Amino acid sequence: MKRWVGSLRVRLLLGTLVALALALLLAGVVLGGLFREHVMRQFETTLTQQLDQLTARLVFDTSGQPQIDSQALSDPRWQRPFSGLYWQLDKLSADGQSRSGVLRSRSLWDSGLTLQADAMADGGIHVHEGLGPQDMPVLMLERTVRAAEAPGAQWRLIVAGDLQETAQAIERFRGVLNLSLLILLALLALAALAQVLVGLAPLRAMQRSLVDVREGRAQRLQGHFPSEVQPLINDFNQVLATNAEVVARARTHAGNLAHALKTPLAVMAQGASAGAADLPALVQAQVAVSRRHIDAHLSRSRVAASLQLPGQRTPVAPVLAGLLRVMERVHAERHLAFTLAPVDDTLAFAGEEQDLQEMLGNLLDNAGLWARSTVHIDAARDGEQLVISVDDDGPGISAGQRSAVLARGARLDESAPGSGLGLAIVADLARLYGGDIALERSALGGLSARLSLPLSA
Repeated sequence: MKRWVGSLRVRLLLGTLVALALALLLAGVVLGGLFREHVMRQFETTLTQQLDQLTARLVFDTSGQPQIDSQALSDPRWQRPFSGLYWQLDKLSADGQSRSGVLRSRSLWDSGLTLQADAMADGGIHVHEGLGPQDMPVLMLERTVRAAEAPGAQWRLIVAGDLQETAQAIERFRGVLNLSLLILLALLALAALAQVLVGLAPLRAMQRSLVDVREGRAQRLQGHFPSEVQPLINDFNQVLATNAEVVARARTHAGNLAHALKTPLAVMAQGASAGAADLPALVQAQVAVSRRHIDAHLSRSRVAASLQLPGQRTPVAPVLAGLLRVMERVHAERHLAFTLAPVDDTLAFAGEEQDLQEMLGNLLDNAGLWARSTVHIDAARDGEQLVISVDDDGPGISAGQRSAVLARGARLDESAPGSGLGLAIVADLARLYGGDIALERSALGGLSARLSLPLSA
């Protein structure tokens, strides 16, 4: 039972059927009420015509006594007992009391029409529902008339019609209407079922495609889907592509780390087997190299894991100010001048502060190692990118060697301190964030490192 209730198909179908049933029920009530009102109005109109005919046939003699020539009435039901059409003339006294049945139709036989006394204007018509002969429900119309021959006298002329046939007609209509609405509900239910089956068919196709992806027969959702479902398919395929990229990146990082650690391990193993006298120093040096490789790969892994987190924002100015204070202390013996162009306080990096510090710290440290006297930093907005330039007045790098120094472990001068990982780490982190680094000739004469990163709003 829970399985059926939890089915989207069943929920849609049940919701549609309930809505249709309520709509048809309301339609049945409204149509039934409208038909009854129409029939009753027509019946009342017919009785009004009969009342007008009787009023025209009503005459008074010289003594003021009423007379109606029943033979002059056109409807034969006036003459047939209990035919369903009746008339009666009552005399109203001055005190509001009445004398019933002064004149009446033959169809009433030995019965009469009873109405409660009510105030009426001359010529006005009142409509009542009540009981007639043999306690049958009737609709009665009454009118007050006066005789010119007897100005003080007041008469009430009543016409009544049997409501049984009208009620039967209304019931027959309601029966036909209810049957028609039930048939219509069944047809609409079949149409709703077909619509639900057809409408959910793309979801079943998507389920089959998902099974293919899960069981390894496909790398992405494939098939033809409606335009309303296709955006979902595209987003899901994008998620699959992102996951595949993450897995591929993890495998690459694992392979790179294994490759990077192979050399230090081999050196330590060779030193241990040869019984080198400086083995402790050798081990310490190779452990330091291994630690740098591990730290670099951990940084890239952490960045890759945090790229999808929304709302990351790091102001640029405080990070640069803090790094410049550190670099001035690190390179204090060389008396380098670290200068910073005015930075807009609204500039912010769309990423973590630790990653921005690592990238800029490597660039500033590299510039400090090679600069003769000056390192200049500039940060600005370039469209949707944050561009930070680090320039030095050192020897620079030739155009043919600039791409080589971005490779992991590449060093153009083996006599200079360092592991050759600084610029490579910057390049890797920048590309993980969707940015890049470009090496150019600086206006100061040395190297200009131009770092492009995503700009936070």
